[in-house]
Amino acid sequence: MRKNTLASLIWVRMTRFTHQSALLSNDNVKKYDITAAQFDVLNQIGTYQPLSQSELADKITISAGGISRMLGRLEREGYIKRNVEWKTKWISLTEKGQEKLEEVFEHQLDFQTSLMDECLTKAEQKELYALVTKVQKHTEKKLNT
Repeated sequence: MRKNTLASLIWVRMTRFTHQSALLSNDNVKKYDITAAQFDVLNQIGTYQPLSQSELADKITISAGGISRMLGRLEREGYIKRNVEWKTKWISLTEKGQEKLEEVFEHQLDFQTSLMDECLTKAEQKELYALVTKVQKHTEKKLNT
């Protein structure tokens, strides 16, 4: 029988939480005719606009092919616009995209906050945030070397 390390069990738990949270988030935003991944993309664009497609890819957890397809859908829906300057596609929200983001943002924020507030104290949330940030920064360094 194989023995798991504590680190591998943590990774499994984090992966499961991420998957389950995404499923619950999709259910939460479904009533706004948007997916959790689309919300994430609109939120990132709204925060950092204008940004290039490669900058967006660094901020979200979707494959390069998935980003292209999603941006195409968001553009067809009228939520984003892409302007090409030489070889760079700059992405920004349209007025409709900004309205959609404003419509969904507080509801999604409240939902995600409730997931943590229902099971962790504020002190536990701060500790978890610090630990997850430390691990994420470590993996980011490994990716950039």
